[in-house]
Amino acid sequence: MSDDDSGRLVKRTATITVAIACLVLGIKYLAYLVTGSVALFSDALESIVNVVAGLIALWAVTVSYKPADADHPFGHTKAEYFSAVVEGVLIVLAALLILREAWGAYVEPRAIEAPLLGIGINGVATVINAFWASVLIRKGREHRSPALDADGRHIMADVVTSVGVLAGLLVAQATGWLFLDPLLAALVALNILREGWKVVAASLSGLMDQALDGPDDTRVRDIISTNGIGALEVHDVRTRIAGRAIFIEFHMVVPSAMSVGDAHVICDRIEDALQGEFANARVLIHVEPEAEAKQVGVPVI
Repeated sequence: MSDDDSGRLVKRTATITVAIACLVLGIKYLAYLVTGSVALFSDALESIVNVVAGLIALWAVTVSYKPADADHPFGHTKAEYFSAVVEGVLIVLAALLILREAWGAYVEPRAIEAPLLGIGINGVATVINAFWASVLIRKGREHRSPALDADGRHIMADVVTSVGVLAGLLVAQATGWLFLDPLLAALVALNILREGWKVVAASLSGLMDQALDGPDDTRVRDIISTNGIGALEVHDVRTRIAGRAIFIEFHMVVPSAMSVGDAHVICDRIEDALQGEFANARVLIHVEPEAEAKQVGVPVI
């Protein structure tokens, strides 16, 4: 799939995410209105964050697929990391608001009205969220989109907390323990804080030019070795991830008598193999004469 096709698909997915987040917000808020449950209110409040995060993600993926220009010669792929950072901040803010509501409900306990109806309404929203979160996580991995992946993981965390809230409310209804309602809301807030930290940490790691993980890094070196026939050595292999783009650079030592044309053929062969394995790979190869060999790099067979 071309980068343009991938961009259109990712932007369409982000747009649908906003629409679904609005739908789920409406359903969850209806469940709160029916019951007056602070736990269901906390669940609805998190859905507001989902709407805002979805809008930010849509902006981020739109920017990230803009072509490189004079001011951004390496492209705009890192824009998605900013989206994920902002989403993490919003998650923390939502958690603090939920804790405030939970404390108020704990100080002044109130009975839950029509709990089974409210639980049923909220359950519909939870099923919708679970389905769409799985779609977002899969699409985020397929297209190396930090914004979609972060959005999907956040919504999946929302699903987990929603299931916990619904189960807890059923227990509260069966036992009459009104304190369970604010307690559940507080637990939701703590779980949201944990997920917010994970989203922010992953995004900051991306902004700091994180290298490929172990298996992918090994695959890069294997591809270079397999396709570098004619070269003597490869050293100083470095990789970094910038959104969906992967930057790979290294030094390749060739015999001093080798022509520029022959060295270029080897470089093309390696570059084509790397780009065939890693979508959006951008490869930079520095060719050196054999006097520069370090004998500690990647051997070329």
